[in-house]
Amino acid sequence: MTDESFGDPRLAALHDPLDPDRGDLDAYLRMTEEFGARRVLDIGCGTGVFALLLAGRGIEVTGVEPARASLDVARAKPGAARVRWIDGDASALPELAVDLVTMTANVAQAIAGPDAWHGTLRGAHAALRPGGRLVFETRDPARRAWEGWNREESYRRADVPGVGTVESWHRVTRVDGSLVTFRTTYVFAADGTVLTSDSTLRFRGREEVEADLAGHGFAVEGVRDAPDRPGREFVFVARRPDA
Repeated sequence: MTDESFGDPRLAALHDPLDPDRGDLDAYLRMTEEFGARRVLDIGCGTGVFALLLAGRGIEVTGVEPARASLDVARAKPGAARVRWIDGDASALPELAVDLVTMTANVAQAIAGPDAWHGTLRGAHAALRPGGRLVFETRDPARRAWEGWNREESYRRADVPGVGTVESWHRVTRVDGSLVTFRTTYVFAADGTVLTSDSTLRFRGREEVEADLAGHGFAVEGVRDAPDRPGREFVFVARRPDA
């Protein structure tokens, strides 16, 4: 999952090895092609996986990320010089005029606070050229995905080069309306180190998201099904109207 857990330097370095299958990004690559985007802003770019995929295709990419440790990992990757990296969030961006703004994986849900969420939508709108689009995904709260966030169903064991075997799992610690807080535990077999991190995601319904988008000047073009989670997740496509 993409969340604030990876603000920790040691955990940020494990993000890619612990989550090697990023097939969820294929839909975003296809939408980049579909919309003919040549300039992209990737909000919550994390360790830079999607930003670097785009840059490798010759697209001009800006990645913004508030977790410094994750951004340090991104900047150290091959090809990182082709991406403009910004340490911060979408509420205070330079002038960009991009064709497409993306928030992949759990990014939209990890922006849990109302002020931060509305600031992100304002920032995305300002960063887009007229006619540009914002695309992001969010889980359908009716499917109650958090009920599977327990050790039995989320346990993973991975062999990480240079680190050794790492075990990890999630456990929900609180559900408060649309806010779900969970703790992720990481156990490093080499020295027995145990690290934990707490994260909160907000589960917004489709009508709420559509109202928020409209309130910030977006026209919702469509709500698609997420190919990697069919029937469980919404993919919003919103357009900044032409001037």
